[in-house]
Amino acid sequence: MRKFIGILSCAILLAGCASNKSATAKQGQPKPVPGKPVVTPDFRPVGKVARVNTEGRFVVITFPPGQMPKTEAPLNVYHNGLKVAEVNVDPRWQNDNNVVADILTGEVQVGDEARQN
Repeated sequence: MRKFIGILSCAILLAGCASNKSATAKQGQPKPVPGKPVVTPDFRPVGKVARVNTEGRFVVITFPPGQMPKTEAPLNVYHNGLKVAEVNVDPRWQNDNNVVADILTGEVQVGDEARQN
């Protein structure tokens, strides 16, 4: 009777160890994880059109303090989120936070936003 209980105990232990090994092997496989979106802030300077001269085809753009576009940099002008014009910064006419830019294409209105490409 003791031999029978001993053999039965060994069989149960072996069966238990065998089932744990297969569970461990399944846990070791990595599960596919969906990619998280990467959010990066936009630090490009954004200016506001202060004045428009349609005869001379130029605009005066005001930028926040410390944020000036590069000289001779092309800027896109947006009205209500839609691109309406392209302007080019004139390096001769930069003063404090104001920039004069030549209108290359499109129509510009006072209050439009100007952003670098």
